[in-house]
Amino acid sequence: MGEDVRSVRGACEYGPVTGGLPTTQLVLGDEELLVTRAVEKAIEAARAADASTDVRQYEANALAAGELSEMISPSLFGGRRLVVIRNGQDARKDLVAALLDYAKHPDPDVLLVVTHTGGGRAKALADGLRTAGADVVTAAKLKSHRDRVAFVREELKRGSTRGSEEAAEALLAAVGNDLRDLSAACSQLLADVEGRIDASTVARYYRGRAEVTGFTVADAAMVGDVPAALEALRWALHVGVDPVPIADAIADGVRTVARVASAGRGNAYQMASSLGMPAWKIERAQRQGRGWTPEGLVVAMRAAADCNAEVKGGADDRGYALERAVFAVVAARGGGSGPDGPSGGSSRRAGSADAGSPMDGRAAARAAAAGRGGSAAGDRRSGGG
Repeated sequence: MGEDVRSVRGACEYGPVTGGLPTTQLVLGDEELLVTRAVEKAIEAARAADASTDVRQYEANALAAGELSEMISPSLFGGRRLVVIRNGQDARKDLVAALLDYAKHPDPDVLLVVTHTGGGRAKALADGLRTAGADVVTAAKLKSHRDRVAFVREELKRGSTRGSEEAAEALLAAVGNDLRDLSAACSQLLADVEGRIDASTVARYYRGRAEVTGFTVADAAMVGDVPAALEALRWALHVGVDPVPIADAIADGVRTVARVASAGRGNAYQMASSLGMPAWKIERAQRQGRGWTPEGLVVAMRAAADCNAEVKGGADDRGYALERAVFAVVAARGGGSGPDGPSGGSSRRAGSADAGSPMDGRAAARAAAAGRGGSAAGDRRSGGG
């Protein structure tokens, strides 16, 4: 699992210590949830060692060097103190100098915790505290998809529940990447669900609750799951997701599988640099690519291009255009040639043309034209896949 998550979990458990606790601790990073947890863990550990610990918290930009001296000076009455200085990157020069001077000879009865993003005008504070031997807890944002999956699984373990990797992926798809939202979602699942949590548990729990993205629709279509794709699509439209990003996501899903398939088999991490996309996205495309043929991908790209043309060209019923694209992509995966393929019959709707009507011939022509020019535009929108 990622170092960032491990560091917060192990806060206050290592480094230079007096009485089992760090005398000076630097919480380094800009992920607010992880910063908050590191500070809470330091307070919890201090009070576990001495229930009478006096805890004081300050914002660095509102703290003067003189005030700091009063807080950390030896007390006539004794007793342990914990001083938390938040957002150290905003500290003024005099406070930075005072903190660095103190860190060289800390008081064993004072536990100092400084949070710092790592940048800002007082970057020297973080560097100086590290040099002085402060215990460093990393709380940087989790940029890797793999680390976010690991974070979700760790959250579920906090409740003594094992969550599968598929469950973590499903929760990320339903809730998004914000760690606070993910943590809250895990807590709610742990409170409401007994036993092991898997992808189907998450799907049942969040059906009709979470905002579905276009990529949820595209992922289901690419593996041939018509019911899941249609359910996600209709819910997304119901909660107000704009049809344009859904159409873009379908096109991106097809293009990504085609690009990865054309690169041949290989290790996702080795292919990442040549394809210009993250390894997790390549791994997902490799899984989704099973069952596809080159001919089917060409048909699917044309269907996606046709959908883009209709959705962005002001079609009267953009929702229906998206539904037709879902059926067309699934049919292409199954060896069909578009809406007339194996799944296409279900796309018929009262008051609309049949899948095999002359209208579809014209749509196919538009798709071919859009596919030649639209693919490059789509690549620019998606950052190259």
